[in-house]
Amino acid sequence: MEFSVKSGNPEKQRTACLVLGIYESRRLTPAAEQFDAACGGHLSNLLRRGDLEGKPGQSLLLFNIPDALCERVLLMGCGREREIDDRRFRKIAAQVAMALNDTGANDATLYLSDLPVKSRDLNWKIRQLVEAIEESRYYFDQLKSRKDAPRRPLRKIILSAPGRRELASAEQAVREGVAISAGMALAKDLGNLPPNICTPSYLAEQAQALALEFPALRVKVLDEAEMEQLGMGALLSVTRGSAQPAKLIRLAFRRGPATAKPYMLVGKGVTFDTGGISLKPGDGMDEMKFDMCGAASVLGTLRACALLDLPLNVIGLIPTVENMPGGRASRPGDIVTSLSGQTIEILNTDAEGRLILCDALTYAERDEPVAVIDIATLTGACIIALGRYPHGLFSNHPSLATALQSAGHTAYDRVWELPLWDDYQEGLDSNFADMANVANNRDGGAIMAACFLSRFTKKFHWAHLDIAGTAWKSGKAKGATGRPVPLLTQYLLDRVAEAKGKP
Repeated sequence: MEFSVKSGNPEKQRTACLVLGIYESRRLTPAAEQFDAACGGHLSNLLRRGDLEGKPGQSLLLFNIPDALCERVLLMGCGREREIDDRRFRKIAAQVAMALNDTGANDATLYLSDLPVKSRDLNWKIRQLVEAIEESRYYFDQLKSRKDAPRRPLRKIILSAPGRRELASAEQAVREGVAISAGMALAKDLGNLPPNICTPSYLAEQAQALALEFPALRVKVLDEAEMEQLGMGALLSVTRGSAQPAKLIRLAFRRGPATAKPYMLVGKGVTFDTGGISLKPGDGMDEMKFDMCGAASVLGTLRACALLDLPLNVIGLIPTVENMPGGRASRPGDIVTSLSGQTIEILNTDAEGRLILCDALTYAERDEPVAVIDIATLTGACIIALGRYPHGLFSNHPSLATALQSAGHTAYDRVWELPLWDDYQEGLDSNFADMANVANNRDGGAIMAACFLSRFTKKFHWAHLDIAGTAWKSGKAKGATGRPVPLLTQYLLDRVAEAKGKP
């Protein structure tokens, strides 16, 4: 899809489809009013006749408008003007995207940036429109023998800006939206692939492909023998039962000053999770292919960074394994030694994500990062606590937590912070090792998992995102969401702005 920004009157646009908003109770938006005045009140007459109320989700496609240069006009219901908030605007954007796909137009010009969204500027609205349109176009049909092609695919979108002064910043918003969408598409593709294709070795190959595509990326992949030599006993305990070899992927993006310390993203990459000896129930187990969505989000975010050529140093670290039962698989009661030297009693082999992450977090120390954010589909308990809207957030550094909350608000990829109090730590006590990998009861499961990880993050500022409820959807809409690529990319964009001294 080609996106661009343009200023100018709506009635003067030569386009296959002009998109205008209508508020509830048949009120015209400012752009629609301007178009209507130039076309002899054609829209007002239709609305008085009751052809469109302007309620959310309603649309009306018009042809042959008098004195208009466009081929079609698509009127979109926007609901009550005062009720347009972040969520409503994003829904309008998604509905426009879906409606455009059915028009048969190969280009469209959108006049929706004049919709009032509290505390949001033009650039935010433009980026949301880009992301919504790109998301509406995403289909995963790579493995289908018959692919459905649109009758006449939409190829070009022009977004309106009030004047020439806003064009430069609006064009940057378009670039950000396109880059984030590309990162999300990569994350969704990887998440949606079946586990017989998307193995740890396949993830390593995708990281290598990214490094070939973008010169600013450098990749290093550690195999099991190298991890064994380093002493990654916790990570390797998870992969013992699988025929698929584990990998530790380090993908470095360096566009900041040579001496600047990096930001580090650590993504859980369990390409399939049976639970191991602590076998999961069979119902819904196919969705355990999504247990590598943390890894996918890291690759997606680094793709967005490379497309935007951010002046930062960012390192993606991906421990990736398959968790299978087998004759060599870890057993409940086994004790392993992590890279940090701390010993862990494995009471549940289905609590494997924290075992691969703890060694990756210790490995991250050697890069002396500014901050470390791990991203993991870690606990079903987080879904019970928060549902499927926000990511669970834990952090040992208040400023880092605040920065992620702010980025989540901007990107509309929200987080909710949960406590990481020392009171919880005694729940991980073990009679036989330094700690157990699970608590002795189910209370606060997401918090206990974060407490476990916190024991390996004493030497840096760290945040943990539990994305178990947000990384994929179930049911009819089953599939990876591409989250939290928008959140992570926005966090890095904010660091660039911060370095430039911008508010």
